[in-house]
Amino acid sequence: MRQRHKNPTIPPPNQPTTQKPKLSKSFIFSSTKRVFALCLAFRVVNALLVQTYFNPDEHWQALEVAHRIAFGYGHLTWEWKKGIRSYLHPVLFSVLYKVLSLLGLDTPWFMTRAPRLLQSICSSVGDLYLYKLSDVLFGDCVAKWALFAQLANWFMIFCFPRTLSNNLETVLTLIGLYHWPCIRDSSTKIPLVSRKWGLAIAALAFSIRPTSAIIWVYVGLLELFVTRDRLRFIFLEVVPIGVLVLGLTCLLDRLMYGSWVLVPLNFLKFNFLSSGGDYYGTHKWHWYFTQGFTVMLFTFLPFSVAGIIQSKQWKLSGLIAWVLGLYSVLGHKEFRFVLPVLPIALMFSGYALAKMNASDSPNVEKKGSLNIHTRCPSKMQFFIFFLLATNIPMALYMSLIHQRGTEDVMIYLSKEARNEKVESILFLMQCHATPYYSTLHRNLPMRFLDCSPSEEKGVLDESDRFMMDPVSFVTEFAKNWSKPSHVVLFDSEERLLRDFLISHSYREIRRFFHSHFKVDRNLQSSVVVYVLAGQ
Repeated sequence: MRQRHKNPTIPPPNQPTTQKPKLSKSFIFSSTKRVFALCLAFRVVNALLVQTYFNPDEHWQALEVAHRIAFGYGHLTWEWKKGIRSYLHPVLFSVLYKVLSLLGLDTPWFMTRAPRLLQSICSSVGDLYLYKLSDVLFGDCVAKWALFAQLANWFMIFCFPRTLSNNLETVLTLIGLYHWPCIRDSSTKIPLVSRKWGLAIAALAFSIRPTSAIIWVYVGLLELFVTRDRLRFIFLEVVPIGVLVLGLTCLLDRLMYGSWVLVPLNFLKFNFLSSGGDYYGTHKWHWYFTQGFTVMLFTFLPFSVAGIIQSKQWKLSGLIAWVLGLYSVLGHKEFRFVLPVLPIALMFSGYALAKMNASDSPNVEKKGSLNIHTRCPSKMQFFIFFLLATNIPMALYMSLIHQRGTEDVMIYLSKEARNEKVESILFLMQCHATPYYSTLHRNLPMRFLDCSPSEEKGVLDESDRFMMDPVSFVTEFAKNWSKPSHVVLFDSEERLLRDFLISHSYREIRRFFHSHFKVDRNLQSSVVVYVLAGQ
């Protein structure tokens, strides 16, 4: 029988029976229910802390669509007209919206907070399964430190409670990996039904985000290599389970779209075969290795590298390399695309931390079991302080301060609309820079600058034309407009358009802080609201 990977928590099989008894588990880690309660409490607080804008898809591809399903109005972007998005993810939030409406709780506070609170429940399940996966692979002590890394990492705090489909994909990835036999040691026996659950979850993740096929092709090939019943695996498990899950998803999309739409096929054709995603910007091939994934790991990076080397768990480290490598081939790159493998890298950080704690602890025998609540040696205290001191301030700044203006302005307008002080709104900024009807929650005329991909190459969209020359664009735009009661824009463009707005009877009414430094274009330090005189 092959031995499990050497790690700081599992004694060798031939350890004498005269060893000292294992230290008892702490109260929190004595059951998975308590671990889940810890994760849930943390993520609920985490969700309430997140008050900034990160990625348009959080609103425009999830909540905006859900709002349209639940209330009959909301903007559908060009992706929904081309059939490259599945309704499976937004439907979850549409049910939440319906419940809020029936209970009379569809107020500005609940409409902005409730979706992230729902996501926090899903995220806490992901946290739990990272703990469980770490436990079955490396043991209890590593699982505790892996959970510490997961909860302390700045990017997980900043991103995981958001309503991005990538977050649900990440949760499903962690659950799925826990159930796949090939991920565990060959000596570990698990029920055959576990693999079927893994297949179903993989199919569900693929239905939500077809790019998750990158992960599951790797896992599937690995399982095909190690399993003894390959034909049974392919024809009696992969095919029927895949057809069932994808078929049910297609039925849902048929109901919502009104016609048969093969979302995974359309998605893969647009993003892989035609490089449609490149329309929104490209990065160098090495971006994930030199900037993207390294920034996400931040100060956990050296611990993750050490854990990969020390644990010799090449299956999961190979998965990380496989995902980063294939996504690097695509021109359009974003942090969130590789989010599903970030918890795995953090699990390796937990391995390195557990091993350091085991080697340095003066209170536990070298071969004995360890507890995370035993007194940490000075070196461990330093490492814990270092990780918390670098990650927590970063998480708080990104979650509470950086790019909060576009969220604040929509909450303000929602309250004003609720008091019938808003008639119509024009957003003079790059497209999808703010939330939309899902936050306003009033069926009022609104207009933003379109940025749908053009069929003709080289043709600039409205958003790009505005950013190139705001004054000329707005002067031409105003020839055919019906004056909105409110105009929203960034201060960088407001300085150029102030005279124009004043000459058209507008006055500044509110200004919201947005950011301290520029992200993509000019510094957008604040969001400004102008109101038409007489409003």
